[in-house]
Amino acid sequence: MSDNDPKRLRRRTNAGLLAGAAGLAAVGTMAGVTIARSMTRRTTRDDRYEGEDFELIDSGRSSVVTTPDGVDLAVREVGPQDAPLTVVFSHGFCLRMGAFYFQRARLEQQWGPQVRMVFYDQRGHGLSAEASPDTYTVEQLGKDLETVLAVTAPKGPVVLVGHSMGGMTVLSHARQFPQRYPTRVVGAALISSAAEGVARSPLAEILKNPVLEAVRFAVRYAPKTVHRTRGAAKSVIAPILRAASYGDEKVSPSVVAFSEKMMHGTPIATLVEFLHALEVHDEEAALPILAKVPTLIACGDRDLITPVEHSEAMAAELPSSELVIVRGAGHLVQLEAPEIIDDALVRLVDRATPSKLVALTRRLRDRARPRG
Repeated sequence: MSDNDPKRLRRRTNAGLLAGAAGLAAVGTMAGVTIARSMTRRTTRDDRYEGEDFELIDSGRSSVVTTPDGVDLAVREVGPQDAPLTVVFSHGFCLRMGAFYFQRARLEQQWGPQVRMVFYDQRGHGLSAEASPDTYTVEQLGKDLETVLAVTAPKGPVVLVGHSMGGMTVLSHARQFPQRYPTRVVGAALISSAAEGVARSPLAEILKNPVLEAVRFAVRYAPKTVHRTRGAAKSVIAPILRAASYGDEKVSPSVVAFSEKMMHGTPIATLVEFLHALEVHDEEAALPILAKVPTLIACGDRDLITPVEHSEAMAAELPSSELVIVRGAGHLVQLEAPEIIDDALVRLVDRATPSKLVALTRRLRDRARPRG
């Protein structure tokens, strides 16, 4: 591959940006200052979401699903329990179910009583319980998703939607429970995700920081010392997550503040253990399973955590997939460009569900459009 190859140049540029973000916390490099300035430019004073409550705590019906290893997962359901279709949303690393705030608001109105939506916090995130550090793996997340499905959607067709680590959760579920496809799971969306670990992404070099490995060791073997290293670990990874979250388009300050609140509230054990899990995971064996159902692959073209090449590679293996590349968007594309992602999810459900439901959802969409 030539040094002038566009993909190699893009990876090199992305690696430089992330290194700059890490330098912002560690040594204050010039690249780090550039990242800080770019983050300032990514917000706008015209904040259309000022005062918005992005949490899903007060939405729908709340419940707790307990996994076989005793971890309580917080769940929210929106829509009638007897709806013809259930859509289950699995959020990403250092986030929680509120990361799908815009999808819940738009799609609840769009689908009405024809679709029930289920949101849950992954173990160690949000309102869900923390667990043993050795269970913070992508494989375990796939098992957790199966438990959520067994309790909240024991029958009827299901569409799975996963963002970032949540997309890896969907892949893990497909690999471990292939019999569910397409008999129960009739469609899947992988947003800002990857079938293999981030070891070959620009983030990999940053993850080699000895501070992160030291904290991971403390979490597992010296938990009483974790509080001493909490600040050091977050000072390394937090600027990276902030820099990678959004592209160059102007973003509502309230949206940015909400995403940073989610990241800041993530327990340190969850952060360092799942970082390692994302680095080493490999769910490429799931792709032939997902090939049995309609899929949506979506990402921002300025995603520094799961670069666009990951989405392109998955789409190439999934003949029934729609690939949506959102120009100018970063890793939190569902928060940065919700209209594009929402429209793509509507198209996915149209492709994945029986013709009767397709007709109903289209009819509801037509009614919702302004006339004149």
